[in-house]
Amino acid sequence: MTTEQLETELVPDETETVSSTQSLSCSIVDYRRENGRTYHRYKDGKYNLPNDGLEAERLNLQHHLFLLTFDDSLGLAPPNKAKSEVKRVLDLGTGTGIWAMDFGDEHPEAHPTFVPPNVEFFIDDIDEEWNHSAPFDYIHSRMMTSSIGNWPDYLKKIYDNLNPGGYVELQEADLFLSSDDATLHPTQPLPYCLKLIHHRDET
Repeated sequence: MTTEQLETELVPDETETVSSTQSLSCSIVDYRRENGRTYHRYKDGKYNLPNDGLEAERLNLQHHLFLLTFDDSLGLAPPNKAKSEVKRVLDLGTGTGIWAMDFGDEHPEAHPTFVPPNVEFFIDDIDEEWNHSAPFDYIHSRMMTSSIGNWPDYLKKIYDNLNPGGYVELQEADLFLSSDDATLHPTQPLPYCLKLIHHRDET
């Protein structure tokens, strides 16, 4: 089997924050189209969210909301503190890569312009065996709730790939809505939709 390489220039639009020339396998950019949206073909159907410009905009907005929540910090773990130094960092489920690029800009010492030269992107399945060349000093995981099928296995892989004294940061949100005044009922459209998604994920 041969791997075809495609040289492509990523041109920014209003939803993109970077431009870069990258070498990609043709199969990586051969997206599945459905209902006017595009979806990853890598392990087709395993990840159920789209990968188009609208989704990138949502992910970048989500990143901005985390920055607002954390007082403009990329996280709460010590590697995010001013003047902290960290060598190897892994961002799991990186989405548009905005967190990794911001962290790379703030930590030029990490891992030996548009995309900082100290940032690399890999397309892989985190449910499969991890084959990294060396352990990490900081592993960051954000909003993976609906993407992880086996959390104990996921956490074991994280800790197996962490240097002694390293840090793990999991940033998650409860997907089940509630209200403090009991005005949000489970039969209302949004809570009901989330219940159906949760039921689907369990089957």
